Amino acid sequence: MWTVGAIAVLCAVFGAVLSMGQAVVVRHRAAGAADLAALAAADHWSDGGTAACARAERVARAQGARIVRCSVDGQISEVTAASGTGLITAEVRSRAGPAGLAGRS
Repeated sequence: MWTVGAIAVLCAVFGAVLSMGQAVVVRHRAAGAADLAALAAADHWSDGGTAACARAERVARAQGARIVRCSVDGQISEVTAASGTGLITAEVRSRAGPAGLAGRS
């Protein structure tokens, strides 16, 4: 009887550890996609906001994520990317632009 209880507890702990690991992977995927998408949008700011955000969407999709929000203000782009489905999802915001302009809002 004690063996069955110990196995059940170990299975529960193992499942929790796997879920936490999956959450970390989803968060990192969203962060990487947001960073790359923001850089892509900032690189194409001169094409206009719609074209820059379309480029950001393609980059995020290639990273296994989706764009939740994208805006381009001058040379600065701000992108929010999401990754994951169901209970384990993550949204990360990233901003990119020239070094001298990045601190201005």
